[in-house]
Order: sequence, then C-alpha cells, then structure tokens
Amino acid sequence: MSIYTDLFLSFARVGGLTFGGGYAMLPILEREVVDKKGWCSREELTDYYAIGQCTPGVIAVNTATFVGNKMAGFWGSLAATLGVVFPSLVIIVLIAAFLQNFADNPTVIHAFAGLRVVVTILVINTVFKLLGSNVKGKGLPALVLFAIILILSFFFKISSVLLVAGAAIWGLFFSFLPGRTKS
Repeated sequence: MSIYTDLFLSFARVGGLTFGGGYAMLPILEREVVDKKGWCSREELTDYYAIGQCTPGVIAVNTATFVGNKMAGFWGSLAATLGVVFPSLVIIVLIAAFLQNFADNPTVIHAFAGLRVVVTILVINTVFKLLGSNVKGKGLPALVLFAIILILSFFFKISSVLLVAGAAIWGLFFSFLPGRTKS
C-alpha cells in the first residue's frame, strides 16, 4: 500500500470513528498516529496540536495536515487532510438529509445527549494524557507555566494564540538559563 493510501485510510478511520469535533478526535488520533503507525512521537503530536490550535481551521484537520506533510510532503498532507475530512462530509450530508425529520424524536435527543457525555470524557482524557506527558516531570517552570495558562484561559478568556505565543516565549527564556538541558 502506498503511503498516500495509508495516510488517507488511517485519517479516514479517525474522522469516521469520532463524534464531537476536533478535540474529541485527539485520543483516537494519538492512538493511530503515535501508537499504531509510529509516524510521530507524542511530543511531536503535542507540538502539532499546539500549532493546529493557533492556525485557522479544525485542530484535527490541521494536525492531519502536519502529520501527512511530515510523512510524504505536500501530497501526504493532502491525502491525510482529505482522509480526515471525507467521513465527516459524508456523514454531514446524510444527517442533513434525514435529521430534519427526526430532530424532535426523543430517541434522537437522548442519543445526542449521550454523545455529548462521551465527547466530554474523550476531551478530559486527552487533557490528562497531555498533562502527564508535558507538565509532570518537566520541573517547576513547566508547572508554573501550566498554572498561569490555566488561570489566564479560564478566568480572563485570553486568546489561545496569545497563550501559545506567551508559552513559547516562556520556554525560550528558560532554555537559555545556565544549566538547563533540553526537555
């Protein structure tokens, strides 16, 4: 199988098995890209999430584009992006065609309520995984940065672009301190 087909099918599987948008895709994306395929490390994937959050578009689509580009350049990014978007496009067209007839059905209402709970748990799961691999064991500067970003994002509604830029500056500052090693 060519790398392009593999990228398309892998990301189509991620896109087709996930409900709830980009953040809900993150745990499945991590399992597929890091654990199963080994296309990038958890640290690289976290970097892709951060950049994907700051760039226009859905975080999962942006992440797919970055991974595809890493694996096979422009055509790889195109294959991965089309793969992650294709199932959603098909599902949205089908839902749009039929949902209007069933939107007020109590069974459909309860099904969507259940999906919202699962999506919330998937996002929380991703937060704890990222917290463990990117804050825990990284020292006091990472812990202080985590607390500052948490407070700024929850209580002051600071733009995620500014938060990421500030965190990058923080990381650069601490990387130039004497005795610091790469973490």
